[in-house]
Amino acid sequence: MSGSERMADEGREADAPRPRRGPDALALGAFVALVVLIAANVVAIRFTNRELPPLWGGGTRFGLAGLIFAGYVSARRLSLPRGRALAGSLLFGVLQFGLGFALGYWALLEVPAGLASIILASVPIFTFVFAVIARVEPFRVRGLIGAVVAVSGIALMFGERAGGDIPFLYLLAAVGTAASFALVPVVIKSFPDVPVAVNNAIGMLTGAVILLTLSRVTGESIKVPELPATWLAQLYLVVPGSVGVFGLLLFVLGRWTATAVSYQTVLSPIVSIALAAWLLGEAVTQGLFLGGALVLTGVYVGALAPDREPG
Repeated sequence: MSGSERMADEGREADAPRPRRGPDALALGAFVALVVLIAANVVAIRFTNRELPPLWGGGTRFGLAGLIFAGYVSARRLSLPRGRALAGSLLFGVLQFGLGFALGYWALLEVPAGLASIILASVPIFTFVFAVIARVEPFRVRGLIGAVVAVSGIALMFGERAGGDIPFLYLLAAVGTAASFALVPVVIKSFPDVPVAVNNAIGMLTGAVILLTLSRVTGESIKVPELPATWLAQLYLVVPGSVGVFGLLLFVLGRWTATAVSYQTVLSPIVSIALAAWLLGEAVTQGLFLGGALVLTGVYVGALAPDREPG
């Protein structure tokens, strides 16, 4: 083979699509921690909602967490983003902490927790569609199949509790929450990179302003927790539940695809069931085992398994 032929072959190999790699060990460990922390957030929010108005509780939570990130940014003298990078951080705050949590808190006034979990488990499907439309990821049949299988597992586990006469607007708000959360990874991938701490400081403080404004507009009372359980739950939500969760979220997004990271919303309900059964005494449904197997299968097919090279 001549030198020119070798160079042509090497060029074709370089241009050929490479198989998608799975996450490295550090990203996978962060992803597992993210799933556990998000699942524990559900239990902690149930404690705070017993005493605090929901939008007020969420606004103070993200306001305090945002100040923690802002303090870190100041101590490290990290530069603030400008232009498109700043727009991305602000949009992150609006979608994730403002719009997403506002719709979610309102929806949960009428939508049962089980049905809300099913709807939120559809986040990977929304993310997959948004990522393809925004051209930040190529269309992958396996990604769509994995999402459908995983959501089927969640639906099986929660199906017994998904009934009820629910106003359409509340169901629509729950779907809006899933869509808003699904847009976040796509937004992060579509704008210039911003340091994790800076992005969270701007995003959380933006979301806190939105939530606290809505709290005042809707007439919620300003309330300081009195019960020790509420203080502990809110402290958990501020530090590991917000600083930890969203620090890990942006860290993993920097090392993995948007669609794959969105699968944390599918896995978290499994952990939530176990924590609720342990801490709150909630019964474990018969569909847990089969549904859990479907979820794990879907996550593996859609997010964890690396693509094979063509034979």
